[in-house]
Amino acid sequence: MTASRICYVIGTTAGGTGRHVEMLARGCAQRRLAVNVLGPASARGLFPDVTFDAVDIAHRPRPPRDVASVLRLRRLLARHAPDVVHAHGQRAGALSVLALAGTRRPATVVTVHNAAPPGAVAGAVYRALERLTARRADAVLCVSPDLADRMRRAGARDVSLAVVPAPPAVSPSAGATGRARADIGAGGRPVVLAVGRLAPQKGFDVLIEAMTILARRDPAPVLVIAGDGPLASQLADRSRAAGTDVRFLGQRADVPALLAAADVVAVPSRWEGQPLIVQEALRAGRPLVASRAGGIPRLTGEDAALLVPPGDPAALASAVDALLDDHVRARALGTAALARARALPSESEAVDAAIAVYDRLLIAADAVRSAGP
Repeated sequence: MTASRICYVIGTTAGGTGRHVEMLARGCAQRRLAVNVLGPASARGLFPDVTFDAVDIAHRPRPPRDVASVLRLRRLLARHAPDVVHAHGQRAGALSVLALAGTRRPATVVTVHNAAPPGAVAGAVYRALERLTARRADAVLCVSPDLADRMRRAGARDVSLAVVPAPPAVSPSAGATGRARADIGAGGRPVVLAVGRLAPQKGFDVLIEAMTILARRDPAPVLVIAGDGPLASQLADRSRAAGTDVRFLGQRADVPALLAAADVVAVPSRWEGQPLIVQEALRAGRPLVASRAGGIPRLTGEDAALLVPPGDPAALASAVDALLDDHVRARALGTAALARARALPSESEAVDAAIAVYDRLLIAADAVRSAGP
Protein backbone atom coordinates (compact mmCIF):
# COMPACT_ATOMS: atom_id res chain seq x y z
CA MET A 1 0.00 0.00 0.00
CA THR A 2 1.21 3.50 -0.78
CA ALA A 3 -0.03 6.79 0.62
CA SER A 4 -2.96 8.46 -1.12
CA ARG A 5 -4.49 10.62 1.67
CA ILE A 6 -2.32 12.83 3.89
CA CYS A 7 -3.32 15.05 6.82
CA TYR A 8 -0.79 17.63 7.97
CA VAL A 9 -1.22 19.04 11.48
CA ILE A 10 0.53 22.25 12.50
CA GLY A 11 0.51 24.53 15.51
CA THR A 12 0.95 28.27 15.75
CA THR A 13 3.73 29.13 13.32
CA ALA A 14 5.33 32.35 12.17
CA GLY A 15 8.47 31.12 10.46
CA GLY A 16 10.09 28.30 8.53
CA THR A 17 7.85 25.53 9.89
CA GLY A 18 4.78 26.90 8.14
CA ARG A 19 6.67 27.37 4.87
CA HIS A 20 8.00 23.82 5.11
CA VAL A 21 4.55 22.31 5.63
CA GLU A 22 3.15 24.42 2.77
CA MET A 23 5.88 23.04 0.52
CA LEU A 24 5.07 19.44 1.49
CA ALA A 25 1.30 19.95 1.13
CA ARG A 26 1.67 21.60 -2.27
CA GLY A 27 4.11 18.96 -3.48
CA CYS A 28 1.89 16.07 -2.40
CA ALA A 29 -1.15 17.71 -4.01
CA GLN A 30 0.80 18.13 -7.26
CA ARG A 31 1.50 14.39 -7.13
CA ARG A 32 -2.27 13.84 -6.95
CA LEU A 33 -2.41 12.82 -3.30
CA ALA A 34 -5.44 14.01 -1.31
CA VAL A 35 -4.13 16.58 1.18
CA ASN A 36 -5.78 18.20 4.20
CA VAL A 37 -4.11 20.64 6.60
CA LEU A 38 -5.33 21.07 10.18
CA GLY A 39 -4.08 24.01 12.22
CA PRO A 40 -4.78 27.46 13.67
CA ALA A 41 -7.03 29.73 11.63
CA SER A 42 -4.14 32.22 11.40
CA ALA A 43 -2.25 29.73 9.20
CA ARG A 44 -5.03 29.32 6.64
CA GLY A 45 -3.48 31.83 4.25
CA LEU A 46 -0.37 29.67 3.90
CA PHE A 47 -2.36 26.91 2.20
CA PRO A 48 -4.41 28.33 -0.68
CA ASP A 49 -4.26 25.18 -2.78
CA VAL A 50 -5.39 22.48 -0.31
CA THR A 51 -8.28 21.88 2.07
CA PHE A 52 -7.71 23.58 5.42
CA ASP A 53 -9.62 23.00 8.68
CA ALA A 54 -9.09 25.31 11.65
CA VAL A 55 -7.96 23.72 14.91
CA ASP A 56 -6.77 25.84 17.84
CA ILE A 57 -3.23 24.54 18.51
CA ALA A 58 -1.30 27.19 20.42
CA HIS A 59 2.41 27.19 21.20
CA ARG A 60 1.79 27.10 24.98
CA PRO A 61 -0.18 24.59 27.08
CA ARG A 62 -3.78 25.60 27.83
CA PRO A 63 -5.42 22.49 29.31
CA PRO A 64 -9.15 23.20 28.75
CA ARG A 65 -8.63 24.47 25.22
CA ASP A 66 -6.15 21.69 24.48
CA VAL A 67 -8.80 19.13 25.38
CA ALA A 68 -11.20 20.82 22.97
CA SER A 69 -8.48 20.80 20.30
CA VAL A 70 -7.85 17.08 20.78
CA LEU A 71 -11.57 16.35 20.39
CA ARG A 72 -11.80 18.48 17.26
CA LEU A 73 -8.72 16.80 15.80
CA ARG A 74 -10.26 13.43 16.52
CA ARG A 75 -13.48 14.36 14.66
CA LEU A 76 -11.63 15.85 11.68
CA LEU A 77 -9.23 12.92 11.36
CA ALA A 78 -12.17 10.49 11.47
CA ARG A 79 -13.88 12.51 8.72
CA HIS A 80 -10.85 12.74 6.44
CA ALA A 81 -9.68 9.14 7.12
CA PRO A 82 -6.07 9.75 6.07
CA ASP A 83 -3.52 7.03 5.40
CA VAL A 84 -0.89 9.19 7.10
CA VAL A 85 -1.02 11.95 9.72
CA HIS A 86 2.10 14.11 9.64
CA ALA A 87 2.30 16.56 12.55
CA HIS A 88 4.89 19.33 12.76
CA GLY A 89 6.19 20.45 16.15
CA GLN A 90 5.98 18.82 19.57
CA ARG A 91 2.64 20.43 20.49
CA ALA A 92 0.95 19.43 17.24
CA GLY A 93 2.50 15.97 17.49
CA ALA A 94 1.34 15.38 21.06
CA LEU A 95 -2.22 16.55 20.40
CA SER A 96 -2.37 14.41 17.26
CA VAL A 97 -1.29 11.19 18.95
CA LEU A 98 -3.76 11.86 21.77
CA ALA A 99 -6.53 12.43 19.21
CA LEU A 100 -5.72 9.11 17.56
CA ALA A 101 -5.59 7.09 20.80
CA GLY A 102 -7.98 4.16 20.76
CA THR A 103 -8.72 4.45 17.05
CA ARG A 104 -7.66 2.37 14.11
CA ARG A 105 -5.05 4.93 13.56
CA PRO A 106 -3.22 5.84 10.37
CA ALA A 107 0.55 5.89 10.12
CA THR A 108 1.73 8.75 12.30
CA VAL A 109 4.78 10.91 11.59
CA VAL A 110 6.00 13.81 13.74
CA THR A 111 8.63 16.29 12.59
CA VAL A 112 10.52 18.03 15.40
CA HIS A 113 11.54 21.51 14.29
CA ASN A 114 12.87 23.20 17.42
CA ALA A 115 15.01 22.68 20.50
CA ALA A 116 13.61 22.67 24.02
CA PRO A 117 12.61 26.13 25.27
CA PRO A 118 14.56 27.73 28.13
CA GLY A 119 13.23 27.66 31.68
CA ALA A 120 12.58 24.83 34.13
CA VAL A 121 8.78 24.71 33.73
CA ALA A 122 8.80 25.08 29.95
CA GLY A 123 11.57 22.50 29.70
CA ALA A 124 9.65 20.00 31.83
CA VAL A 125 6.52 20.40 29.68
CA TYR A 126 8.58 20.00 26.54
CA ARG A 127 10.19 16.80 27.84
CA ALA A 128 6.75 15.36 28.59
CA LEU A 129 5.65 16.14 25.02
CA GLU A 130 8.86 14.57 23.71
CA ARG A 131 8.19 11.32 25.54
CA LEU A 132 4.59 11.21 24.33
CA THR A 133 5.40 11.78 20.67
CA ALA A 134 8.56 9.65 20.76
CA ARG A 135 6.72 6.59 22.07
CA ARG A 136 3.50 6.88 20.07
CA ALA A 137 4.58 8.17 16.66
CA ASP A 138 5.48 5.56 14.07
CA ALA A 139 8.30 7.72 12.77
CA VAL A 140 10.02 10.87 14.02
CA LEU A 141 11.81 13.25 11.66
CA CYS A 142 14.21 15.84 13.10
CA VAL A 143 15.72 18.92 11.52
CA SER A 144 19.13 18.46 13.16
CA PRO A 145 21.28 15.61 14.51
CA ASP A 146 21.10 16.86 18.11
CA LEU A 147 17.30 16.71 18.02
CA ALA A 148 17.46 13.20 16.58
CA ASP A 149 19.67 12.08 19.47
CA ARG A 150 17.30 13.72 21.94
CA MET A 151 14.25 11.96 20.50
CA ARG A 152 16.02 8.59 20.58
CA ARG A 153 16.78 9.14 24.27
CA ALA A 154 13.08 9.96 24.77
CA GLY A 155 12.15 6.53 23.40
CA ALA A 156 11.61 7.03 19.66
CA ARG A 157 12.49 3.90 17.67
CA ASP A 158 12.26 5.16 14.08
CA VAL A 159 14.20 8.43 13.85
CA SER A 160 15.71 10.09 10.80
CA LEU A 161 16.64 13.56 9.60
CA ALA A 162 14.00 15.67 7.87
CA VAL A 163 14.80 17.25 4.53
CA VAL A 164 14.11 21.00 4.80
CA PRO A 165 15.06 22.83 1.60
CA ALA A 166 15.16 26.54 0.94
CA PRO A 167 13.06 27.87 -1.94
CA PRO A 168 14.70 27.63 -5.37
CA ALA A 169 17.60 30.04 -5.81
CA VAL A 170 16.77 33.33 -7.53
CA SER A 171 19.39 35.60 -9.08
CA PRO A 172 18.36 39.20 -8.44
CA SER A 173 18.47 41.71 -11.25
CA ALA A 174 20.92 44.58 -11.17
CA GLY A 175 17.98 46.90 -10.61
CA ALA A 176 16.71 44.92 -7.62
CA THR A 177 20.18 44.85 -6.08
CA GLY A 178 20.54 48.59 -6.66
CA ARG A 179 17.23 49.25 -4.94
CA ALA A 180 18.29 47.08 -2.00
CA ARG A 181 21.55 49.06 -1.70
CA ALA A 182 19.58 52.30 -1.80
CA ASP A 183 17.25 51.08 0.95
CA ILE A 184 20.25 50.14 3.09
CA GLY A 185 21.92 53.51 2.49
CA ALA A 186 25.37 52.38 3.65
CA GLY A 187 27.17 55.16 1.80
CA GLY A 188 30.05 52.90 0.74
CA ARG A 189 30.55 51.34 4.17
CA PRO A 190 30.67 47.54 4.57
CA VAL A 191 27.28 45.85 5.05
CA VAL A 192 26.65 42.99 7.46
CA LEU A 193 23.28 41.35 6.77
CA ALA A 194 21.12 39.26 9.09
CA VAL A 195 17.72 37.86 8.16
CA GLY A 196 15.18 36.19 10.40
CA ARG A 197 12.39 36.45 12.91
CA LEU A 198 13.16 38.94 15.67
CA ALA A 199 12.93 36.40 18.47
CA PRO A 200 15.34 35.31 21.24
CA GLN A 201 16.43 32.14 19.41
CA LYS A 202 17.93 34.14 16.55
CA GLY A 203 20.57 35.84 18.70
CA PHE A 204 20.29 39.29 17.14
CA ASP A 205 21.05 40.81 20.54
CA VAL A 206 24.42 39.05 20.38
CA LEU A 207 25.00 40.42 16.88
CA ILE A 208 24.22 43.99 18.01
CA GLU A 209 26.74 43.59 20.83
CA ALA A 210 29.30 42.30 18.32
CA MET A 211 28.70 45.39 16.21
CA THR A 212 29.70 47.61 19.15
CA ILE A 213 33.08 45.89 19.01
CA LEU A 214 33.29 46.43 15.25
CA ALA A 215 32.48 50.12 15.62
CA ARG A 216 36.23 50.76 16.03
CA ARG A 217 36.77 49.93 12.34
CA ASP A 218 37.20 52.78 9.89
CA PRO A 219 34.80 52.84 8.20
CA ALA A 220 32.55 51.05 10.67
CA PRO A 221 30.24 48.47 9.08
CA VAL A 222 26.48 48.91 8.88
CA LEU A 223 24.32 46.15 10.31
CA VAL A 224 21.14 45.43 8.36
CA ILE A 225 18.45 43.20 9.89
CA ALA A 226 15.56 42.05 7.72
CA GLY A 227 12.64 40.53 9.58
CA ASP A 228 9.96 41.19 12.12
CA GLY A 229 8.94 39.68 15.43
CA PRO A 230 8.29 40.19 19.13
CA LEU A 231 11.71 41.68 19.91
CA ALA A 232 11.55 44.42 17.25
CA SER A 233 11.22 47.39 19.62
CA GLN A 234 13.56 45.87 22.23
CA LEU A 235 16.33 45.31 19.69
CA ALA A 236 15.89 48.83 18.30
CA ASP A 237 16.18 50.26 21.80
CA ARG A 238 19.25 48.14 22.45
CA SER A 239 20.99 49.30 19.29
CA ARG A 240 20.27 52.97 20.08
CA ALA A 241 21.58 52.55 23.63
CA ALA A 242 24.76 50.93 22.31
CA GLY A 243 25.23 53.61 19.67
CA THR A 244 25.50 51.05 16.86
CA ASP A 245 24.42 51.72 13.29
CA VAL A 246 21.65 49.16 12.71
CA ARG A 247 19.09 49.41 9.90
CA PHE A 248 15.89 47.48 10.69
CA LEU A 249 14.21 46.84 7.34
CA GLY A 250 11.24 44.81 8.57
CA GLN A 251 9.89 41.84 6.62
CA ARG A 252 11.32 41.79 3.10
CA ALA A 253 10.44 39.92 -0.07
CA ASP A 254 13.78 40.75 -1.77
CA VAL A 255 16.20 38.65 0.30
CA PRO A 256 18.22 37.59 -2.79
CA ALA A 257 18.86 41.28 -3.59
CA LEU A 258 19.80 42.01 0.03
CA LEU A 259 22.24 39.08 -0.06
CA ALA A 260 23.82 40.45 -3.22
CA ALA A 261 24.22 43.84 -1.53
CA ALA A 262 25.89 42.41 1.60
CA ASP A 263 29.60 42.03 2.29
CA VAL A 264 29.04 39.44 5.04
CA VAL A 265 25.97 37.45 6.08
CA ALA A 266 25.68 36.76 9.82
CA VAL A 267 23.54 34.02 11.40
CA PRO A 268 24.09 34.44 15.17
CA SER A 269 21.35 32.04 16.29
CA ARG A 270 21.44 30.34 19.66
CA TRP A 271 19.99 27.27 17.93
CA GLU A 272 18.80 26.37 14.43
CA GLY A 273 17.68 23.30 12.55
CA GLN A 274 18.18 23.72 8.81
CA PRO A 275 17.72 27.50 8.51
CA LEU A 276 16.56 28.82 5.17
CA ILE A 277 18.80 31.90 5.34
CA VAL A 278 21.91 29.71 5.62
CA GLN A 279 20.85 27.78 2.52
CA GLU A 280 20.01 31.01 0.70
CA ALA A 281 23.40 32.50 1.58
CA LEU A 282 25.18 29.37 0.36
CA ARG A 283 23.26 29.40 -2.92
CA ALA A 284 24.08 33.08 -3.37
CA GLY A 285 27.78 32.42 -2.72
CA ARG A 286 28.00 34.97 0.08
CA PRO A 287 30.66 35.00 2.84
CA LEU A 288 28.89 33.58 5.87
CA VAL A 289 29.53 33.77 9.62
CA ALA A 290 27.23 31.51 11.63
CA SER A 291 26.81 29.88 15.02
CA ARG A 292 28.10 26.36 15.49
CA ALA A 293 24.70 25.24 16.73
CA GLY A 294 22.02 22.71 15.85
CA GLY A 295 21.98 21.73 12.19
CA ILE A 296 24.04 24.67 10.86
CA PRO A 297 27.41 22.84 10.70
CA ARG A 298 25.77 20.01 8.76
CA LEU A 299 24.62 22.52 6.14
CA THR A 300 27.84 24.51 5.82
CA GLY A 301 30.54 22.00 6.60
CA GLU A 302 33.80 23.47 7.85
CA ASP A 303 34.76 25.22 4.63
CA ALA A 304 31.66 27.19 3.54
CA ALA A 305 31.28 29.39 6.64
CA LEU A 306 33.18 30.71 9.61
CA LEU A 307 31.50 28.96 12.55
CA VAL A 308 31.57 30.56 16.01
CA PRO A 309 30.18 29.57 19.41
CA PRO A 310 26.58 30.71 19.92
CA GLY A 311 26.11 33.59 22.33
CA ASP A 312 29.71 34.85 21.98
CA PRO A 313 29.76 38.42 20.64
CA ALA A 314 33.57 38.66 20.71
CA ALA A 315 33.99 35.55 18.55
CA LEU A 316 31.25 36.75 16.21
CA ALA A 317 32.89 40.18 15.85
CA SER A 318 36.29 38.62 15.26
CA ALA A 319 34.97 36.39 12.45
CA VAL A 320 33.16 39.26 10.72
CA ASP A 321 36.24 41.46 11.14
CA ALA A 322 38.42 38.81 9.53
CA LEU A 323 36.24 38.64 6.41
CA LEU A 324 35.98 42.42 6.07
CA ASP A 325 39.77 42.68 6.29
CA ASP A 326 40.60 39.78 3.95
CA HIS A 327 38.78 39.99 0.62
CA VAL A 328 40.64 36.99 -0.77
CA ARG A 329 39.44 34.86 2.12
CA ALA A 330 35.90 36.22 1.74
CA ARG A 331 35.86 35.32 -1.97
CA ALA A 332 37.19 31.82 -1.21
CA LEU A 333 34.45 31.35 1.35
CA GLY A 334 31.86 32.42 -1.22
CA THR A 335 33.25 29.95 -3.76
CA ALA A 336 33.10 27.16 -1.18
CA ALA A 337 29.52 28.19 -0.38
CA LEU A 338 28.48 27.77 -4.00
CA ALA A 339 30.10 24.34 -4.10
CA ARG A 340 28.33 23.37 -0.89
CA ALA A 341 25.02 24.66 -2.25
CA ARG A 342 25.12 22.20 -5.14
CA ALA A 343 24.55 19.38 -2.63
CA LEU A 344 21.53 21.03 -0.99
CA PRO A 345 18.20 19.28 -1.60
CA SER A 346 15.49 20.68 -3.85
CA GLU A 347 11.85 21.04 -2.87
CA SER A 348 10.99 18.10 -5.12
CA GLU A 349 13.56 15.92 -3.36
CA ALA A 350 12.14 16.94 0.03
CA VAL A 351 8.61 15.96 -1.00
CA ASP A 352 9.86 12.65 -2.43
CA ALA A 353 11.71 11.93 0.83
CA ALA A 354 8.57 12.54 2.91
CA ILE A 355 6.43 10.35 0.66
CA ALA A 356 9.06 7.60 0.89
CA VAL A 357 8.66 7.66 4.69
CA TYR A 358 4.87 7.49 4.39
CA ASP A 359 5.00 4.56 1.95
CA ARG A 360 7.55 2.69 4.05
CA LEU A 361 5.33 2.90 7.14
CA LEU A 362 2.23 1.80 5.23
CA ILE A 363 4.03 -1.13 3.61
CA ALA A 364 5.31 -2.24 7.03
CA ALA A 365 1.78 -1.99 8.50
CA ASP A 366 0.39 -4.06 5.60
CA ALA A 367 3.02 -6.71 6.23
CA VAL A 368 2.07 -6.92 9.90
CA ARG A 369 -1.63 -7.26 9.04
CA SER A 370 -0.90 -9.92 6.41
CA ALA A 371 1.13 -11.95 8.89
CA GLY A 372 -1.96 -12.22 11.10
CA PRO A 373 -2.04 -13.12 14.79
